[in-house]
Amino acid sequence: MGKTLGPTGEFFKRRDEWRKHPMLSNQLRHATPGLGIALVAFGIYLVGEQVYNRVYAPSSSHHQQHQSSSHSH
Repeated sequence: MGKTLGPTGEFFKRRDEWRKHPMLSNQLRHATPGLGIALVAFGIYLVGEQVYNRVYAPSSSHHQQHQSSSHSH
């Protein structure tokens, strides 16, 4: 099997066990459940809004013509 660690290796192995504790590893993911899904949903919303604005927004030339004719009265 593996090489025995000896008294010094066992000492350091026990000292480093806290680094593998579940509360310390991947702590941010457990602290913010659903954050990833929320960010993806918000990104989809932003992309959808940009597409909607480009498709359904009135063109700027049409808006300027309407605005200039109303001021000429």
